[in-house]
Amino acid sequence: MQIRFKLVTTFLVTVITLTACDQQNTKNNPLGYNLEEPEKFVMPETLLEISGIAFRKGKADTIYAIQDEEGKVFRLAWGIRKQYHSKFGRSGDYEDLSFLGDKVIVLKSNGQLFSFPADDLIYSEVDSVQQWEEVLPKGEYESLFGDEASGKLYVLCKNCSQDNNKDEISGYILNMDGNITASGTFSIDVRSIKAITGKVKRGFRPSALAKNPADGNWYIVSAVNKLLVIADAKWKIIGAYPLDGNRFYQPEGIAFDQNGNMYISNEGDDISEGNVLRFMRKP
Repeated sequence: MQIRFKLVTTFLVTVITLTACDQQNTKNNPLGYNLEEPEKFVMPETLLEISGIAFRKGKADTIYAIQDEEGKVFRLAWGIRKQYHSKFGRSGDYEDLSFLGDKVIVLKSNGQLFSFPADDLIYSEVDSVQQWEEVLPKGEYESLFGDEASGKLYVLCKNCSQDNNKDEISGYILNMDGNITASGTFSIDVRSIKAITGKVKRGFRPSALAKNPADGNWYIVSAVNKLLVIADAKWKIIGAYPLDGNRFYQPEGIAFDQNGNMYISNEGDDISEGNVLRFMRKP
């Protein structure tokens, strides 16, 4: 009888321990991802200051990237450091890129937008580049996403005078039908992020934005706050997860492939190389 009781007690302790671990993992990791176990792809020197990343139609065979000094779109295959690039503009602070339909769109930190045919990325230099300078209000921007489902562009403000970054930040919805024009607005409730994590006392400053095809939610990365924030389709905050500074030393970009695997790019510095971390989605 004592042996049976000991076995039952051991089993119950094990179940309680596992449950506690599961709860801890859920708290520290978004559903389907383990932020502590990425696959790491070290970037070539040309992408030391990698910022935005994207996939065309969700196909993971080619990673498209920009860095915040040169007007070039880089492309490379996972694990292969040889890169190719297409020059589209002068040197400048380019922060994010995305695809929408047959176009690639690049966002500059001052809110300027550039677009050109995605098929032209096979060339070393792009000729037919269009530029828009006054679609977005004056401010600092780093987050852009082209949503194929809605045919809209989504842009988040990083630092804009009309916002109080401690309470909320502004987002803009843009049409792209030959021209890029304003279509609507949305906002991120920073107070909801603070209620979850408490790590935004000085405000929230997003670095990148992407929609996850696996769950339809919005994933927002902040290098300043070292956070991954998740919002639902109506921009209600549903999760906020700390990013370990030893692994995410400057997370500047986020993208998903068609299978819902998550990729986060990190800018390098004097002692660290730029990289892209891949998090395989688990059922």
